[in-house]
Amino acid sequence: MAVSVQGQQVTFFPPEGAAALVGDMTDWKKKPAIPIQDGEPLTLTLPRGAWVEYAWLDAAGEPFADPDNPQRSLNPWWPYPRAVEVGKYARHPLWQGADATRKGTAHRLTWEGTVFPGTRRAIVYTPHEHDRARPTPVYYVQDGVAFYRTGKLGEVMDRAVERELASGAVLVFVEPGDRSAEYYLNGRYLDFLREEVFPRVEGEHVTVSERGLWGASLGGLISLYLGSAHPDLFSRVVSHSGAFIAWPGATDASGTIDTTTAGEWLRERLETTPPRHLRVSLDTGTLEWLTGPNRRMAAALADAQVPHQYREYPSGHNWVTWREALPEAFLYMQGT
Repeated sequence: MAVSVQGQQVTFFPPEGAAALVGDMTDWKKKPAIPIQDGEPLTLTLPRGAWVEYAWLDAAGEPFADPDNPQRSLNPWWPYPRAVEVGKYARHPLWQGADATRKGTAHRLTWEGTVFPGTRRAIVYTPHEHDRARPTPVYYVQDGVAFYRTGKLGEVMDRAVERELASGAVLVFVEPGDRSAEYYLNGRYLDFLREEVFPRVEGEHVTVSERGLWGASLGGLISLYLGSAHPDLFSRVVSHSGAFIAWPGATDASGTIDTTTAGEWLRERLETTPPRHLRVSLDTGTLEWLTGPNRRMAAALADAQVPHQYREYPSGHNWVTWREALPEAFLYMQGT
């Protein structure tokens, strides 16, 4: 037996060689692992309806998958996470039923970067029967390949439009080079969008009515950062689990960008200069270290009367959370 669930009590049965447990309950590497005592099962109280990802650590501290649990997740980073549902993790109705029969079209772009070095790529996804001369909202989506392939944001749009729940938009899935450098409060990312991405999309594939920015984690941070500061360019922002623990130039002892102790610089800035030109969708998992910062950001937007929605999901900092959040975010932005 891998895991036993009784109400909110979840018991993990350590396999041979397991010395500790990590996962959403420890924010993976951000909090200490939970040690196993003499091979005994470990019982935790977790939120009802949660989707929880975990892995075991061996005596050397190396993670490995639970050999008794075949339930994988939408995790593109590591091969070892396994998942358990605490009851039933709710799926959005938009994911239910048959796929859309009228689908959009993907246009792939490749070029050599000038603002940031290296080959750059993007996918421009246009709605079914798109007329590029008709003014249409366009969303520039960070971590583009993940949102296109794993999150399936284009499929979300196709389903919503076919069911007459929303109008279509042009989705530009922009792939990063070094996402930590580009997304961590980096104003040069706007130069990259304006000088390299906009000219390849606007006019060629769409006549823009409004621009939006969309992203998860650091992608959510850069989206709200740039969207709030440039009312002449952006009027919409979607952020999933925004990495709002961030300060310009902040790094930890190893020189890595600081997303755990840096403070909440962007929220403090927006409290002083509220981005009332924006329509904002925020969401986060309740099993991650960014829950509090996202709640505080949503409260700041509410206090400043910035049009927004805020939603929480009983899961962690991962693509299960964000994929379930995509339908409500799209419907808030494009719903009819």
